[in-house]
Amino acid sequence: MNILLATDLVVDICAARPEAGARAARALALAERLGHRVWLYVGAVQALEAALVEALKAQGVTASDGAIRSRVRVLLKDFIRGKQWLAALAGEGDVFDAEDLGAAQLVAALARFADDDIVLLTGDERLLARQDPRIQTPADYTARFTTAERQAVDAFIDLKAQQDPLRPALEQGLHRVLHHGQYILGPEVATLEARLADYVGVEHCITAASGTDTLLIALMALGIGPGDEVITTPFTFIATGEMIAFIGARPVFVDIDPRTYNLDPTQIEAAIGPRTRAIMPVSLYGQCADMDAINAIAERHGLPVIEDAAQSFGATYRGRRSCGLSTVGSTSFFPAKPLGGYGEGGALFTDDAALAKAMREIRVHGQDRRYHHPRIGINGRLDTLQAAILLAKLDRFDWEVERRAEIGARYTAWIDAGCPGVVTPYIEPGATSVFAQYTVQVAKRDAVAQALGEAGIPTAVHYPIPLHGQPAFAGYGYRDGDFPVAEAAAQRVMSLPMHPDLSEREQRRIVEALTAAVCT
Repeated sequence: MNILLATDLVVDICAARPEAGARAARALALAERLGHRVWLYVGAVQALEAALVEALKAQGVTASDGAIRSRVRVLLKDFIRGKQWLAALAGEGDVFDAEDLGAAQLVAALARFADDDIVLLTGDERLLARQDPRIQTPADYTARFTTAERQAVDAFIDLKAQQDPLRPALEQGLHRVLHHGQYILGPEVATLEARLADYVGVEHCITAASGTDTLLIALMALGIGPGDEVITTPFTFIATGEMIAFIGARPVFVDIDPRTYNLDPTQIEAAIGPRTRAIMPVSLYGQCADMDAINAIAERHGLPVIEDAAQSFGATYRGRRSCGLSTVGSTSFFPAKPLGGYGEGGALFTDDAALAKAMREIRVHGQDRRYHHPRIGINGRLDTLQAAILLAKLDRFDWEVERRAEIGARYTAWIDAGCPGVVTPYIEPGATSVFAQYTVQVAKRDAVAQALGEAGIPTAVHYPIPLHGQPAFAGYGYRDGDFPVAEAAAQRVMSLPMHPDLSEREQRRIVEALTAAVCT
């Protein structure tokens, strides 16, 4: 929920008006407890200062105008801590037909939000007279949002909370792109690629339009096509097997390790045949596959390895970062991923200069220079606007990785201690996880998920049907029972809310509800 404060309410609090100020302060204290985001409108800054100066004078403050303004600025500086600034957008200043220009701007700003996700708090009778359900008094708000009503965990992945500390950098980056106008492969894309390559520890990073496109580009650059085979896991999102099939190759599935859910290296060699052209392990749920074992097998057979690291960007494996562990690393910047944008996006990583050149060309229709196409490619470029967003988010990413590790460890400790009937994630020695999902195994999953839902806690299943059981792969001749570990996991896995801004209070509620559903 978003709370937009009208000028009069800020004045009530900062000027300590006895009744109105107290009611407003109680409403803001409630908003803070509930995790509601409180906004101040940038276009009202001068009006706020002027109104507060007049309020202090009316209270009998005797000082020079300059001294009063200095006091007002101190009051406002203290007040704005922990609140967000809502920028004035083009069009919101065109309110000259209104009787109260400031009030009209605030009402215009409401249109940016969904009707059920914004409250304008005010005591101004003229605003309240509009009979708009989004415009409420502090008393209305306090009565509506009682503690009992807001015990639910607000989000499975809370992107709104993540935005708060990033908003200035996000807005600056987006404005910069809007001003220079280079929306395709603008300078932010090159900057992002350099920073990502440095982060992973490889020579080359090639961004792309999605994590699905990166898989396709990698396969194309390696020359894989009709009649070839690629070994991969059946327990993953469809994009992994889908891109293998899309280029005409055959996905050859190998069962998973029952503890990590990643490709089981001990079963790979038996699946290698004369048509095998690559191995594509998936680093599922935020933990890398056993890449040293997989690379050793691949080297013996002269095969490249493509790490599908859509869920593990930021994780480490024996001191090295995910995406820098094999011939090619591929990741996704889908919003729900550990480093997520606000749309689609992805990136490829390699130390092979020739492979990097091929992937860059494939990304732009196979072009090596303008209107010269030595190979077939796709339109797979990352938008400059997404690059600007990712650059802002990258500055906070190390902190988010640390938080994900803390939250994952706390989940595991609490669940293991209080509910031994739940199987918590296993992290391999020498590895770290970014917990793209915090996934447990439970019996009677549907009943448990229903109980958690009734307690206001969202859950998800990643993934309910292994790839070999999907209708799209029916033509490859796989049957139920071919991959028993993956099939068993698909019946039991359930993901709990996980994001860097998840509070201990929310975690405690989740674990208590899980324990009640499973272990009592």
